[in-house]
Amino acid sequence: MLELPDEPALIPYFVAGYPSVESVPDAIEAFEAGGADVIEVGLPFSEPIADGPTIQNAIVDALGNGMTPSRYFEVVGEADADVPLVCMTYYNLIMQRGVEEFVRDCKSVGIEGIIVPDLPVEESGMLYEACSENDVSLIFIVAPTTTDERLERIMERVSGFVYVQARLGTTGAREDLDDATYDVLQQVEGYDVPKAVGFGVSKREHARDIIEGGADAVVAGSVFVDMMDEGVEGIEEKTRELKQGALEGRG
Repeated sequence: MLELPDEPALIPYFVAGYPSVESVPDAIEAFEAGGADVIEVGLPFSEPIADGPTIQNAIVDALGNGMTPSRYFEVVGEADADVPLVCMTYYNLIMQRGVEEFVRDCKSVGIEGIIVPDLPVEESGMLYEACSENDVSLIFIVAPTTTDERLERIMERVSGFVYVQARLGTTGAREDLDDATYDVLQQVEGYDVPKAVGFGVSKREHARDIIEGGADAVVAGSVFVDMMDEGVEGIEEKTRELKQGALEGRG
């Protein structure tokens, strides 16, 4: 199962296939060099309901570049990553491939966790069983609107970490953190599972404030996707900046 380090963790996200299919191993290498602790590798799906315009546009380009689930597993495997990888995708792709086959394929290329934004915990039984059998963490998202009753059901099945959605709406870099971030962190603080906060993270100060607010990890996506079409040169530097902010949050 996926485990986060004892120190504050940084979890960057990018879309596999953007700006090219061949760029996936280079992106993973750049994140690793910058100090990423876990890397979310997005598997593109044509209806990304949880994602904002930045990631939506990258997904469209990735699909146009020929990214498919089979190609995804090939290029992720080529990366030979030294840190845990997480697949973020939508349930239709998992069902089409076959739930057990999808999880086994994840495990075979070093993917230790799966996030599925459109899969309710109440309907996650089949994927939960496959993940448990293959030692892959199933990671759920907790939103500002998640009720206490539903949170209990999520915490019964979540592993690796719980993804705390920092604000309502879709993904996308923001200038400031939403007050809802701290409200959700308070809601989940009593549960013995690492908390990773995402949605809107783009600056060192964001990472610092999130960790100060009680999180164990920071997830950043759109800020990195925005940089991908310029090559991976700046990825390492930005990763290092956000990682330093996270460390400052517990310093």
